[in-house]
Amino acid sequence: MADGRTRLCATVTAETTSELRARRDAQEGADLVELRLDGVADPDVGGALADRRHPVVATCRPTWEGGAFAGSEAERRRILLEACRLGAEYVDVEQRAGFADEVLDARGGRGVVLSFHVFDGVPPDLEGRYRSMRATGAEVVKIAAAAGSLTESVRVARLGRDDESRVLIGMGAAGIPSRVLAGRFGSCWTYAGDGIAPGQIDLARMREQFRFRELSEGTAVYGVLGSPIGHSLSPAMHNAGFRAHGIDAVYLPLEAADVEDFLAFADAVQLRGASVTAPFKEAIVPHVVEQDAIGNAIGAVNTVRPLAGGVWEGLNTDVHGLLAPLAGRMALAGARATVLGSGGVARAAAFALRGEGAEVTVCARRPERAAAVAAVAPGTRAAPLPPRPGSWDLLVNTTPLGTWPAAARSPLPDGPFDGRLVYDLVYNPPETRLMADAARAGCDTIGGLDMLVAQAVRQFAWWTGETPSADLFRRAAEQDLARQAQGAQRTAPQPA
Repeated sequence: MADGRTRLCATVTAETTSELRARRDAQEGADLVELRLDGVADPDVGGALADRRHPVVATCRPTWEGGAFAGSEAERRRILLEACRLGAEYVDVEQRAGFADEVLDARGGRGVVLSFHVFDGVPPDLEGRYRSMRATGAEVVKIAAAAGSLTESVRVARLGRDDESRVLIGMGAAGIPSRVLAGRFGSCWTYAGDGIAPGQIDLARMREQFRFRELSEGTAVYGVLGSPIGHSLSPAMHNAGFRAHGIDAVYLPLEAADVEDFLAFADAVQLRGASVTAPFKEAIVPHVVEQDAIGNAIGAVNTVRPLAGGVWEGLNTDVHGLLAPLAGRMALAGARATVLGSGGVARAAAFALRGEGAEVTVCARRPERAAAVAAVAPGTRAAPLPPRPGSWDLLVNTTPLGTWPAAARSPLPDGPFDGRLVYDLVYNPPETRLMADAARAGCDTIGGLDMLVAQAVRQFAWWTGETPSADLFRRAAEQDLARQAQGAQRTAPQPA
């Protein structure tokens, strides 16, 4: 762009032209609006463009390239050439369209976005394709390719030169960094929308949670490593912390293919720190050269930061986070505590509770995994699932069972619920089926949000030297939970 600023383009779809116009004009804070004419039953180009408040990108994407237009190519050609004639600021035509040359000629390339979309992975000829598209004279070259890893996302985003107008997107969960960090990678704009394309983030979240307008080359990058990671509340909490403390940083969801993929991405963007969640809490340990005593004892870390020389330092904040909500709720010394699960959080739970003097039993489907967790805290026992009736005072669930969208599941669908307190580390939904069943049986309950907030506050302080308010993190997490719930309602199947 002329001012060097990466712009934010809001994508809107609709079933009618009048609805498209209304949604077009509702995109407050957008620099551009992509008008998706392909889903409109009564495509009226003049009506879609009339009285617009923002510059637009007129698009009529065919089904064969991920769009909704199933009509003839002759009709699509008419729509896009009319958009050229009526002065749409940009007209997007696919490289593979038989009439792409006509659209380019109609504008002399100016205001033409020549695009290529591929949904089954990053093609091997990506660089050559970009160069051939660039040679057509199109003002903007757009490539969107499904990224199966963070490094594939970076490969797409880094195409081209700084003096070339381009929009480069890694689609899918692994591609989110290419969307949020579009300015760092050199794209002239990035797209925001309500999940219209895989991995797309809505306009409000791009502006408010990720503070897209404030990002620059000097912005420090942090993130949460996991798979899947789209449900994580950590971006909402840590980005709220950066805003409150005036820190020029952004925190992203990082859905990696494996630890090596994460490490390569971290090097590419000079990552300053990361939270680590399932399934990587144990897998990251061999790549950490220094770690705190807790992480070393249990063989799992949930927080890392780089040291000089390309090596990493690790910290485990799960133990602190798990114990904080229990303070004042239950005396742990001598209590019978049962831990469900066999992952990194189960190790932290067994270690924490045993350290407080509880009699700890680890229950898991696989006896050898339960025994491995029990071994991190001497004196801990291993047992199969479900726990025996009358065997616990405190039950801690460290498994993901019951997490949205599979909220109807439970690690103990048939109980027993004859103890005192059930502590479910799942935080979405706020009340899980396990908690609801336990409450009906007369148990006290604690949800996972309390632990999530406590461990995140400690992570933030370790990275930045600033200690954020736990109330700030809780509010941010609750607001993001509400956002996710609203999104689930919008996409839920409706009765016929």
